[in-house]
Amino acid sequence: MKTVKFILSLLFGLMFINAGLNKFFNYMPMEKPTPEQMKVFTAFGEIAWLMPLVGAVEIIGGLLFIFPKTRALGAIVVLPVMVGIVAHVFTLDKSEMGMAIAGVMFLINLWMIIDNKEKYKHLIS
Repeated sequence: MKTVKFILSLLFGLMFINAGLNKFFNYMPMEKPTPEQMKVFTAFGEIAWLMPLVGAVEIIGGLLFIFPKTRALGAIVVLPVMVGIVAHVFTLDKSEMGMAIAGVMFLINLWMIIDNKEKYKHLIS
């Protein structure tokens, strides 16, 4: 089980690092957005600091998620971005592949949070 957790964490972290780097370097091709998505992307573009911030959080969270010692912190750092991804994919994008990937990644994120719940206890007591 430890090996499965490491492999999933490594893949999860690398996907977030890749997505974060893409926010800065725009090297991945993107499908043509729908008019609704275009409105959202335009609004995000108006807030100049938002995408670099999200990219930085994705890179930092992905790096933290890979290593067992910092995985609990990485899972919490990435959670708000993951919630945004799930909300976007399930409301605007609605592609089956996107929903499947986002759903699996969200479940991996929740698994790591639940698996590390002992580390969070001192934050809420």
